[in-house]
Amino acid sequence: MKLIRFGEAGHERPGVIDSEGVRRDASWLVRDWAGAALDPRALAALEMVDWSRFPMVADSVRLGPCVGGVGKIVGIGLNYAEHAAESGMAAPAEPVMFMKPASSLAGPNDDLRLPPGSEKTDWEVELAAVIGRPTKDVTQAEAPDAVAGYAVLCDYSERAWQLEGAGQWDKGKGYDGFAPLGPWLATTPEIPDPQDLRLWLDVNGQRMQDGTTRRMIFGVAALISYVSRFMSLQPGDVIATGTPPGVGLGRKPPVYLRQGDLVELGVDGLGRQGQRIR
Repeated sequence: MKLIRFGEAGHERPGVIDSEGVRRDASWLVRDWAGAALDPRALAALEMVDWSRFPMVADSVRLGPCVGGVGKIVGIGLNYAEHAAESGMAAPAEPVMFMKPASSLAGPNDDLRLPPGSEKTDWEVELAAVIGRPTKDVTQAEAPDAVAGYAVLCDYSERAWQLEGAGQWDKGKGYDGFAPLGPWLATTPEIPDPQDLRLWLDVNGQRMQDGTTRRMIFGVAALISYVSRFMSLQPGDVIATGTPPGVGLGRKPPVYLRQGDLVELGVDGLGRQGQRIR
């Protein structure tokens, strides 16, 4: 299934995209795509629903983040060796973790407003794994059973705040709107192999990133297992699994986003996003 959330920011309702590509309102069946509704067993029970009987949602209606009730977003840095190299850093021996606050979430096509004084806001297309059940200290073999589904996430980063000051990366990762998520959450049957997906990102029509999840240093199952050693994961938590090469920081000279730019990105099977920079 492809799960969506639609409506005004802060007042989104749950929906699905049916087999014909039509948006449907699922709000009389579930309150939100959050909490227990994301349990893989609960989602499996909905696979046989005849969604064509549900009210249509116009394509003109805004899409919000495809998951509700997100407690935390765990980012993984430098998870593609080529991206580590372009960033001037060594490929990590174990996953590099940072946090993005839930307040950084945005709809997949919402405008992105640059932080005041920003000079180095950058882009990163990523595969996001969404947790569907309480998870702690799981093995790599157990990790896939904890996943509700997968989505596109753009990990926007203000590089001066991230890298040039004192403290942790979180400062450059957490501004409002820096984590557009969606357009939909593809449940796990839709994505049989998360390690065989193409990722791409364009700025103003120019291809900047074009990679594959096959090039991850640490795969999705390994990341979930690793993160669950240090913190419990709850339904709706998001793990952003890293970005392939082609970010603005790695260009010579570096290229950063400016007002009026258009960022478009996507992942195989997970749709595409687009943000206009304001």
